[in-house]
Amino acid sequence: MPIYAYSCSSCGLQKDVMQKMSDAPLSTCPECGKETFSKQLTAAGFQLKGSGYYATDFKNGSKPKNVPKAEAACAPCASAGSCPVADGSA
Repeated sequence: MPIYAYSCSSCGLQKDVMQKMSDAPLSTCPECGKETFSKQLTAAGFQLKGSGYYATDFKNGSKPKNVPKAEAACAPCASAGSCPVADGSA
């Protein structure tokens, strides 16, 4: 069930109320009893779950490592045992 923020314009009471989406909005203030209790416009809170979302990509702190360009260029040569870029002879 969603939680809605309400505010009374008479007494200033602010209260969060859990209601079904099908319930009628409240209008009577529980503090002062006046009909000035109204729903406030607030930002919706939500959480993305599952794989594929940015919020969970690095959840465990395993960020991809930055590979220097020289090492990336030498990766194909690593199996051959020598690389002119890594040896400095290029």
